[in-house]
Amino acid sequence: MKEELDTAAPLDGPLDGPVDAPLDGPLRSPEHMESDLRELTATVQNPHLRRLLGAVFGESTPTWASYREAPAAKRYHQAYRHGLLEHSLAVAQAVGAISATFPGIDRDVAVTGALLHDIGKLDTYDLRGGEISMSDQGRLHGEIALGYYRIRRTIERLGGFPSDLAQAVLHIILSHHGSLEHGSPVVPCTREATLVHMIDNLGGRLGSFDRLEKELPAGERWSAYDKALGAGAYFPAPPGTERQAA
Repeated sequence: MKEELDTAAPLDGPLDGPVDAPLDGPLRSPEHMESDLRELTATVQNPHLRRLLGAVFGESTPTWASYREAPAAKRYHQAYRHGLLEHSLAVAQAVGAISATFPGIDRDVAVTGALLHDIGKLDTYDLRGGEISMSDQGRLHGEIALGYYRIRRTIERLGGFPSDLAQAVLHIILSHHGSLEHGSPVVPCTREATLVHMIDNLGGRLGSFDRLEKELPAGERWSAYDKALGAGAYFPAPPGTERQAA
């Protein structure tokens, strides 16, 4: 059946209304994830980037209220309440850990970009009424453009934000899908953008395994073909649980 155009407003505060069980949820509580996010943002040393993160993730900001509740996708991975927080935090934590391994990476820029890379999904998806749908803005502009403009407006409101830092963070948002055919208007051209793209892609693919494992019928080891993975997913039995061969 043809999907109807959703005219709901984008997310601009805590989400209300019932959420059906099929939407599932993260393994960790939102309170635990929020604590981890605040611990991570406290490690960012650059004062301008800390101001930006505070403007987005400050406890009293409407943006934080939306970010905490929003889904990460309509389907495929973390398509449930708090999914955006779960996904973006995991990407940012991995980016922060890996940054020290490779020379030349600005960890502050990479972590900030990782936390903000999917911010456009606040204007793209609506979770009210028990199902995830897309806003008109999401359909007409796409989450990357919406994220770029949201963070650009925030930076402009802050005032005195260095143009090179703004360029670095905005490039991560614009390029995080990795290629033009996957929806990015530019490809990653910096170390930080390349790192965020690669970890974001990894997080999305592993999130697909989580989704497929939850849907797997009892006793089955293989999922059906999954478009996101390009194959079926295999889930072996935990070591020692298979009956020993006679």
